Amino acid sequence: MDIKMEYLNAENDDIAEEEHTVVVEDLVVEYKTDGGNVQAVNGVSLKVKKGKTLGLVGETGAGKTTTALSILRLIPEPPGMIKNGKIFLEGEDIFAKTETEMNTIRGDKVSMIFQDPMTSLNPVLTVGEQIAESIRIHQKLGREDAAKKAEEMLELVGIPGYRSKEYPHQFSGGMKQRVIIAIALCCNPHLLIADEPTTALDVTIQAQVLELMKSLREKYGTSLIMITHDLGIVAEVCDDVSIMYGGRIVEHGSLRDIFKNTKHPYTEGLFNSLPNLAMRTEKLKPIQGLMPDPTQLPSGCVFHPRCLYAREICQTRVPVETVLSDTHRVCCLAYEEGTDVIVGGGGKIV
Repeated sequence: MDIKMEYLNAENDDIAEEEHTVVVEDLVVEYKTDGGNVQAVNGVSLKVKKGKTLGLVGETGAGKTTTALSILRLIPEPPGMIKNGKIFLEGEDIFAKTETEMNTIRGDKVSMIFQDPMTSLNPVLTVGEQIAESIRIHQKLGREDAAKKAEEMLELVGIPGYRSKEYPHQFSGGMKQRVIIAIALCCNPHLLIADEPTTALDVTIQAQVLELMKSLREKYGTSLIMITHDLGIVAEVCDDVSIMYGGRIVEHGSLRDIFKNTKHPYTEGLFNSLPNLAMRTEKLKPIQGLMPDPTQLPSGCVFHPRCLYAREICQTRVPVETVLSDTHRVCCLAYEEGTDVIVGGGGKIV
C-alpha cells in the first residue's frame, strides 16, 4: 500500500486554533569549528499544539536534533551559539531563565528520549535507581517512595516492577528503550521530545514502542516532537509535520497536507524515494546529490542544487514562506508571485 495512504484515516481534520505547549520563533544556531562556522539552524519557526504530535522530518544534518536541543537549552557553548530567536514554553521565555531554573524544567516540564538506548543508561546503576533519581529531584519524594514509583513506571511501560533492581546489561534493546521512556515520563512532562526513538530497534519492537508512546501521550495529554527520517512513523503517530532541509523548514502542514497535498520539491523527493508495494515494477527515484556542507550552504534556495525544477532565479533568491492555507505553508519560489519557477512539469506539485 502507498505509504501516503496507509494511516490517513487516523488524521484529525480539526484545524481549530489550540493552545501551544512550545513556540519557536526564527531560531538561528551556529557551531564554530576549525573548518568554519556550521550553520546548523537558519531561521526555524514552529509550534506544537497541546496534546498533539509534531513530526520533524529530514535527512541527517538537516538541523532536527539541534532544534530540539535548543528547546532544552542544551546547545554546548562553545562551540555552539544560539545567535537569534525566541522559544516559549507554555508562554514563558526559556532564554530568560537562569541555568538553575532550566535544571528544574528539564525532566519535569520537558523530557527528551535520545537516539540510542544502548548508551543512554548508566551501566553501573540499576534501572530503578535511574528512574527514581529524576523523581526525587523533581517531585521531592524520599528514596522509598521514589523507588516505589519507579517500579510503577516500569509496569506502565510493560516491564515487571521487580526488574527495577536489575542493571541495563540485563535488558534487551527494546526493553532499554522502554526504560528510557519510563525515565522521560516519570514526572508527567508537558512536552516530550523523541529523537529517532526506534532507530536501533528491530521492526517488531519499533511497532511496540511507537504504540506505547501513542497510548502514554493520550493518557497524560503530553505534547510530542517526533524527530525522524521515517515517513511511516510520521504517518502513524503525527498530527502535524515540518520538513527540514539545510537548517530550514521548507514545508509545514497537517498530516493530510503533507501526505495528500505535497508542495515542496524536497518533500516530493522524499516520497518518490520510498518503495510502493502496490506498484512494484516502478523504480525508486532517489533525490540526486547529497545534503549541502553546512559550512558552505548554497546561495539562494538551499535545495536548488538537487532540485529537478530549479531555475536561474533559485540560485540567487532565498524563498520566503508562502501561506497556502490555515495549516499549510511552504518555502519555494514556485509559489511566490512574480517568479517563473514551475514545479511538477507544467504546474505546481499536487
